[in-house]
Amino acid sequence: MKPRLAGLIALTLAAVSALAQQWPSRPVKLIVAYPPGGSSDLMARIVAAKFADRWGQQVLVENKPGAAGAIGTEYAAKQPPDGYSFMIANLGPAAVNPLLSAVPYSVEKDFIAVSQVSQGPNVLVVRADAPFQSLKDIIDYARTNPGKLSYGTSGPGSVSHLSSEMLKNITKIQATEIPYKGGVDAVKDLLGGQIHFIFSDTLPAMAHVRAGKLRALCITGAEKFELLADQPPCQAAAPGLVAVNWWGILVPAGTPRAVVGRLHDDWVKLAAEPEVKEGFAKLGVIAVASTPDEFRAFIRKEMDKYARLIKEANIKVNP
Repeated sequence: MKPRLAGLIALTLAAVSALAQQWPSRPVKLIVAYPPGGSSDLMARIVAAKFADRWGQQVLVENKPGAAGAIGTEYAAKQPPDGYSFMIANLGPAAVNPLLSAVPYSVEKDFIAVSQVSQGPNVLVVRADAPFQSLKDIIDYARTNPGKLSYGTSGPGSVSHLSSEMLKNITKIQATEIPYKGGVDAVKDLLGGQIHFIFSDTLPAMAHVRAGKLRALCITGAEKFELLADQPPCQAAAPGLVAVNWWGILVPAGTPRAVVGRLHDDWVKLAAEPEVKEGFAKLGVIAVASTPDEFRAFIRKEMDKYARLIKEANIKVNP
């Protein structure tokens, strides 16, 4: 290697290292594409607090809800790529919504994937006084009473939506979708008897299960889940019904590599902390970490999976 080239490489590496050490020198913005109080928001606040402690700078959570996460995701994509904004994205806006309708962003072009943050299944719940003791009971009822079942979803692209579509596609039953702006609203109507079932995030559902108001029937994971160990996988009754929710860190395209590397390395350390694991467990998810390449490949794999489902089931977004 020529001395001049070697010197340039050394200077570049030194500059990158200096940037990583100096960042962040002011508050950082963490964008959430959903309203306060839901799983994404509560998870982001745990993440923000831990990063703030580690960096010695404020990490401010900014909620930008609407359009099934598209508003917040577009907003995050348009932030300056200076390392002072990132978002906690999840399955819907990152991988599925672009397949269902035109969205004003491209996750692959407008963002850099940093790391997966968490994952967890949804849980199928019915009212405690419902006649259904299992998913098989729901399937059997739907086959003998076509069109009489209704179910809630928390918006297009959500796991509640996709799980329901998988159920109908796999079993060929008929049921009517009632879409809501969020899972909390759907659970309220389930409690009130307006709908028959919902594949819900664990957070809004399990408190009512423990209180004896709802009954949990199964989970949408491929196998037993440590946080809901008494619940069987739904695919025992509907083979192939697997739809796991996940969250991860995205930063605007063009964010300096040094910042991406520091953000990734710091999250890997935080994901292993007992306090983070315990906080996430209360939300019904487990803390995970991955490399940027692994997370980018994971998003692409999820898009391919749900593209096939959307085509097979002819899924359309409700107007």
